[in-house]
Amino acid sequence: MAAEAFPTTARVVIIGGGAVGASALYHLAQAGWRDCVLLEKNELTSGSTWHAAGNVPTFSTSWAIMNMQRYSTELYRGLGQAVDYPMNYHVTGSIRLAHSRERMQEFARAKGMGQYQGMDLEILGPEEIKARYPFIEIHDLKGALYDPADGDIDPAQLTQALAKGAREMGARILRFTPATGVSRRGGEWIVHTGKGDIRCEYVVNAAGYYARRVGEWFRPFGGRTVPMAVMEHQYLLTEEIPELQAWSREVGHKLPLLRDVDSSYYLRQEKFGLNLGPYERNCRAHWVDPSDPMPEDFSFQLYPDDLERLEWYIEDAMARVPILGRAGISRVINGPIPYAPDGNPLIGPMPGVPNAFEACVFTFGIAQAGGAGKVLAEWITEGATEWDMWACDPRRFTDYTDHDYCVAKAMEVYGHEYAMHFPHHEWPAGRPKKLSPVHERVAALGAQFGAYNGWERANWFAQEGDDTSEEATFTWGRSGPWEPRVREEALAVRDHVGVLDLPGFSRFELSGPGAAEWLRGRIAGALPKVGRMNLAYFPDHRGRILTEMSVQRHGEDAFTLITAAAAQWHDYEVLWRAGLPEGVSLTDRTAEVDTLIVTGPKSRELFRAIGTDADLTLPWLSHQQATVAGRPARLVRVSFAGELGWEIHAANEDMPAIYEAVLAAGARPFGMWALDSLRLEKGYRAWKADLSTDYSLLEAGLERFVKFDKPQEFPGKAALLAEKQRGVKKRFAPLIVDAGEADAPYMSTIWKDGKIVGETTSGGWGYRVGASIAYGMLPPELCVPGTEVEVDIYGERRRAVVQPDRPLWDPENERLRA
Repeated sequence: MAAEAFPTTARVVIIGGGAVGASALYHLAQAGWRDCVLLEKNELTSGSTWHAAGNVPTFSTSWAIMNMQRYSTELYRGLGQAVDYPMNYHVTGSIRLAHSRERMQEFARAKGMGQYQGMDLEILGPEEIKARYPFIEIHDLKGALYDPADGDIDPAQLTQALAKGAREMGARILRFTPATGVSRRGGEWIVHTGKGDIRCEYVVNAAGYYARRVGEWFRPFGGRTVPMAVMEHQYLLTEEIPELQAWSREVGHKLPLLRDVDSSYYLRQEKFGLNLGPYERNCRAHWVDPSDPMPEDFSFQLYPDDLERLEWYIEDAMARVPILGRAGISRVINGPIPYAPDGNPLIGPMPGVPNAFEACVFTFGIAQAGGAGKVLAEWITEGATEWDMWACDPRRFTDYTDHDYCVAKAMEVYGHEYAMHFPHHEWPAGRPKKLSPVHERVAALGAQFGAYNGWERANWFAQEGDDTSEEATFTWGRSGPWEPRVREEALAVRDHVGVLDLPGFSRFELSGPGAAEWLRGRIAGALPKVGRMNLAYFPDHRGRILTEMSVQRHGEDAFTLITAAAAQWHDYEVLWRAGLPEGVSLTDRTAEVDTLIVTGPKSRELFRAIGTDADLTLPWLSHQQATVAGRPARLVRVSFAGELGWEIHAANEDMPAIYEAVLAAGARPFGMWALDSLRLEKGYRAWKADLSTDYSLLEAGLERFVKFDKPQEFPGKAALLAEKQRGVKKRFAPLIVDAGEADAPYMSTIWKDGKIVGETTSGGWGYRVGASIAYGMLPPELCVPGTEVEVDIYGERRRAVVQPDRPLWDPENERLRA
């Protein structure tokens, strides 16, 4: 039989033949895109896939990651039969152990999220653990989370099954065909290999722990260095254990997969032995300096064993499951695993590069491969994903993720792989990266900082004697050393005047003939008049919320667009990828300008005291160029805190003098946590919480920002008109919650009459209204003010009452307009 000719053209070329690359090819072919090619430098699975342990959990406290992993388990159950390929997929269930009340609260939250996604997660008491896992010691445990869908799969078989399915649908896989580079010609990609070039529309970096090296090929075309590091992960396999063999044969199945997340390891039955995989604090990164260079090819290779670092974890596991200590070690696997700075993969558009995508840096690639292939295929074929995938979007990291940062964060995440992500905790490694021009002054005032797109901002201001230790933040509750300070800060804004330094506001200048008309075609609503500003919403083709920007208009075709710090690269690309008309320029000014929020009923008096030539009688949502405390600035009459106030936008070199003058005039410094409380009371939505592609503009209660009668055919207009006709399936609703010690986190389930009816998108305490607030998405019939529901907050169902969709504080905006 003649060999197939080398393909010189394709619609999509995928670089990397692990489980993720094979899944992307399979899902593209399923979507009807069959003219696709996967390139693998060696044999399929030769990277991280071949040495992966193959665990397939669904657990996550990220809605996006849980969706992706749940989809994987559903796909894998039927994949072998669907493609007629034998697969060892053991759905054993899993038990996650809890040593503390806080861990049980985390499990309760995950259970609620899982229930909403159709999963049957269970909370177990200590004796119930013993009933399912007879070899375990339970004397010091609080309980556990049981997931019946968890298990393990053979990574090589999974990859080959996906590859077989893709081939049978017409896709091509070229083994032993390393990609050597890319170039661009006539709006298309040329992928170079030793066997010839392939011209294609789209290219995907699915190169695993080689993703950074592949990513460098795209830098001449607008790309950046892939933010990642490679960690060494060891797991050990024991010899057969007679007691385990006898038990398994008696009951006819394997033990559930055990995770002692507080001690930081997994323990899995492997035939009649055990597989122990710790995530040790004293971990090691590889290929990070010239003394340890990354080899050209590490296919099917491992690092030398280094069990000494695992000694504590091995002893702890033997104390937990004593039969482990009665077995010898038969093999140690020590291989490379890539880590992004937050431990989540990179799936989506390659920042700055046209028609290039990433599906790489998977720490749990086997568990996530199925869902990742689905998501990646949706990005390419539809331009959008079913679930909001910001948690994995490559654009969530910007220019601060240099080499040292990536290594520091990878080691931090690896060493805390199973850590709880408490709402008031900040991870310290790799910081600080970006500093405000008044950072030192803010720090001297007692600021406790958080990182926002790499920028250090004050979360709250500690006073002498306050506990500012990291350990103090290990709680799901609102009360901590910060709570009285946040209260004082919020009430100072209510009663007097506060100041918040906000470095890193994403700031874009859009100008040139036709800029206004082009912008009207991108947003759902109208543009402001010259000298005014408004909020603009950018929908996708489904009418879902891509982003929100505030638009300041300086001239007929001259605008400043301001958006969230985290949205910098995402929102720049919302504009850039839409195709700017000739003569229209888009410039990122984020790093050049700092912002102060000066707000409160006494803010007008403050500006008069510090000296300004601004017209302080201009109305709400106006802006003007002015001198403030002797320095040039743009004064914007707006306040995210919902009080009389202004934003001061000034060049970095001018801000220290302005900040000193504001402080000297009596403004109380406040932080991001107080601002979050204040914005909740005003009904202001937060990006990638209340505003995401999980919701349409109509579902989010933003119809007043949609101008259906304008002539421009903005993205999603037809979809929104159709939705308006048939009615929304869910709608935004503010809730007042009879909360206990904690407020509702993102994606808490909302219950009515014993059934899940919706979810929260954000929550917190409102100090001006004296109540716990949650924003929820509910069926329209439950959005009637006064309707009672329940919100599950870390396992406690708390009564909540639906409020009118208007501000809870100052509903007529009289204080803003004063």
